[in-house]
Amino acid sequence: MPNTTGPLVVALLYDGLCTFEFGIVAEIFGLPRPEMGEGWYRFASCAVEDGPLQAHGGFLLTPQHGPDLIDAADLIVVPGWKGADHPVPEALCQRLRRAHERGARLASICSGAFVLTATGLLDGGVATTHWRYAAALRARHPAVEVDDASLYRAHGRIFTSAGSAAGIDLLIEIVRRDFGADAANSVARRLVMPAHRTGGQAQFLERPVARRRHSEVAPLLDAMRAKLHAPWTTAEMASQCRMSLRTFLRRFLDATGSSPGDWLIGERVEEAKRLLVAGKLGTQEIALAVGLGTPDTLRHHFRRRVGISPREYQARFAAGAPESVAVAPEARQAVPPMPQPGRESRIEGFD
Repeated sequence: MPNTTGPLVVALLYDGLCTFEFGIVAEIFGLPRPEMGEGWYRFASCAVEDGPLQAHGGFLLTPQHGPDLIDAADLIVVPGWKGADHPVPEALCQRLRRAHERGARLASICSGAFVLTATGLLDGGVATTHWRYAAALRARHPAVEVDDASLYRAHGRIFTSAGSAAGIDLLIEIVRRDFGADAANSVARRLVMPAHRTGGQAQFLERPVARRRHSEVAPLLDAMRAKLHAPWTTAEMASQCRMSLRTFLRRFLDATGSSPGDWLIGERVEEAKRLLVAGKLGTQEIALAVGLGTPDTLRHHFRRRVGISPREYQARFAAGAPESVAVAPEARQAVPPMPQPGRESRIEGFD
């Protein structure tokens, strides 16, 4: 283990190990990060049963540590589990209970929730898991409220997350709690992913993934991102693409999976998230800068897409950021106002 005084993170190894889930834990907590200083995490893994252990992908594991390492861990992560029908050894449950009692944190990714709920520590609390396992988790542990919609949930010092990729969001959230938003952003950048998917976001993506990245509308998408504050109309968009309105709407849907209005709102909310984290503008200035016009409109679309208000998002991810920063009058004048509903310039899908 690295020579550091930081928290010891221990990932559990078992026969049938979920390789991707384990890789998430090793990537976030196990890579050397000298830029973070001596207080960064220490990382190790330990087998919770006798070997040989096989992982998904057809390779064998040779663990360096046994379950005794759990007794020294500050954070214990369960990277998936064998399945809903595989019992959790009572000896493992006892170790996890003792670890929690002495102050350690427990976290699970995807089906790893079956391990944490088996300890009884989540009875009367809330847990999440992959939506495919939610019914089985409810049936097996009726004393636990199972949230099958959120990306991750916290119950005191116990954290559970949904499907595999949601584990990344949870672990970055733990980094944020331990070391702040800048550290979380740094880790996310190394992973080439956004840092701030909050736990309350739905497991099902609201915006479909783009179906065609190289299409006739690609230059328009770049132009719209560069001028989110502009009062875009579907007629203007179609004109820039040199298409009839009907053809443009069909091609746009084919390329992005959504209508122009819905896509534009999504991009505006994403930019608002970035500006909120930066902490240099208040909600009025951000609403103008991203083309949503007023704080009320910003709050409406932000809550619909992110699940929390802009103020709550900023409080979580930009600690110490001011609620509002004055903007020069000339800067305000440079941002065109949003069109009013019902006028010709209203874009389709904007509500």
